[in-house]
Amino acid sequence: MKLKELLHGVEILEVHADLEMEIASVAYDSRKVTQGVLFAAVSGFQTDGNRFISMALDRGAAAILTAKRPEREIPYILAASDRLALAQVSANFYAHPAKKMTMIGVTGTNGKTSVALLLKQVLEQTLHAKVGLVGTMGNQIGDLALPTERTTPESLELQALFAQMRDAGCTHVVMEVSSHAIALERVGGVHYQVAAFTNLTEEHLDFHHTMENYCDTKARLFSRCDRAVLNRDDGYYERIRERTSCPVLTISRHPGAELRAEDVCLASDGVAFMAVLGEERVPVRVAIPGKFTVYNALTVLGIAVELGISLEDAAKALAAAKGVRGRVEVVPTPGKPYTVLIDYAHTPDGLENVLASVRSYCKGRVIVVFGCGGDRDPMKRPIMGRIGVENSDLAIITSDNPRSENPLDIIRDIVRGIPEGKNTYITMENRPQAIRYALDIGEKNDIIVLAGKGHETYQEVCGVKRHMDEREIVAEHLAEMEKHNG
Repeated sequence: MKLKELLHGVEILEVHADLEMEIASVAYDSRKVTQGVLFAAVSGFQTDGNRFISMALDRGAAAILTAKRPEREIPYILAASDRLALAQVSANFYAHPAKKMTMIGVTGTNGKTSVALLLKQVLEQTLHAKVGLVGTMGNQIGDLALPTERTTPESLELQALFAQMRDAGCTHVVMEVSSHAIALERVGGVHYQVAAFTNLTEEHLDFHHTMENYCDTKARLFSRCDRAVLNRDDGYYERIRERTSCPVLTISRHPGAELRAEDVCLASDGVAFMAVLGEERVPVRVAIPGKFTVYNALTVLGIAVELGISLEDAAKALAAAKGVRGRVEVVPTPGKPYTVLIDYAHTPDGLENVLASVRSYCKGRVIVVFGCGGDRDPMKRPIMGRIGVENSDLAIITSDNPRSENPLDIIRDIVRGIPEGKNTYITMENRPQAIRYALDIGEKNDIIVLAGKGHETYQEVCGVKRHMDEREIVAEHLAEMEKHNG
């Protein structure tokens, strides 16, 4: 592809390269540069791609795309924004695959994964479509699962993934769109037919600094879509709505929204409610317990309706949908009188929601095992500590993914938020040990919630990921208990 074709639509400030030259590929990692590649020197948080321009040229780069003017004479293009330029160049290189498919984006603090996975199943059942998925639990092309490191890949990998989906025959793509992906232009140039907002609670403030910045970043998604589905019950709804420039379908558990839930019934095996849209009333049943499931289901139904699917057909498909791994997931505990649930809740709101849900149907004690991630927003740690203790009968505060931080320092931050006089908690640094302790003390009708890891099957300690699947820990410990008792 010629350089001038690759740069189509990019805001260019200066050109110091032959626009007629042929470009073999695009790379932003100098280690992946080969002969004839356009190297995008992107300024990052931990390193600056401009430092590696010489390495890229030595490896055969044909030209450099940068937002910083190089200090020596080399073939380069000066762009207004290096990240947006990378996204646009990537889309050009792969012939804009997103334009060939119906794109659906889901953003918010909690609920993105559940909404995306449930929606994928609804689209497959109602439209008999091949659906691509981009999300926290991995990417999917139809039934083919592809692992991923982050919710939204870097723009070059994202466009390559879209191209793979297009070539495989996908007609629809459901994406979890993180605030980082929006802020860092990973989804630059991508337009969505429908985008949805689930909720906004404290998260990623180490990156966004304030909730207002966090909200406004999320809101940018709704300036690049044809239609929006917004949760009217969220405290940031009005701020999101003000920044939305397309027609909106609102969802709510209360009167006033276009799509609302009435006669809500919460049970230990799921939720049921009546979905009301204008004069239409359709019964809905979802086999995932929790108040938050009502909102997730409404969001799925809202997106489906905006895509032209009838409310009745969407509700039928939702009733047949499978639960989401790591979201209020019941772990087998043969022979034990208590229940063990695994949930990805790793934010204050997420933890409070799952514990409140469990409390509503628990006949015994609620025991929660949780921690907070390292190298992430430290401000939420004391809030999580207070919520975990106040919404359980016993909180076992332990490690999550400490990453490069000392696990005990994180635990101390969590404990600082616990009100004085509250002694219904213990600390235990080793997470597998904390899980085993919870299983040892579990009694009849207790519900043990393992919060924070969800679908993850690893723990990152000292920057190293080690295998750790909580389902395996539970199964192995119960087998040991059975052997010992036998």
